[in-house]
Amino acid sequence: MTESRRRVLFALTGIAGILAAEPLLGAPQSSGVRPPPPPRPSPNAPDPHVPNGMNGPQPTTTDGRAVALANQKELREDIARLYGMVSELKEQVERTDANSMLSVSLVKKAQQIEKLAKQIKDLAKG
Repeated sequence: MTESRRRVLFALTGIAGILAAEPLLGAPQSSGVRPPPPPRPSPNAPDPHVPNGMNGPQPTTTDGRAVALANQKELREDIARLYGMVSELKEQVERTDANSMLSVSLVKKAQQIEKLAKQIKDLAKG
């Protein structure tokens, strides 16, 4: 009799296990599936309900050619200024004695030239 009780107990345990594992094994569920939520519009996107021209002033587009010409003009002015500073430094170095130490003004002038050259390089890169 204990043998039959064990068989019934094992059978009930097996059936309970199968019933418990059925949802986990991927049985199709038609009633519990929800559709994905609709996408939310960006708060920065223009309002599609407002007529054209009512959104305020239209963004102005910058003319790339005008910007390039302005950069080129500024670049030429900076190069002319750099050339003048280098010429002055060269004259000052030629006037100093080769055996003496460089003055602080010469070192500062060289640092200013380096700074301007870096600005020109950055401007040329765009």
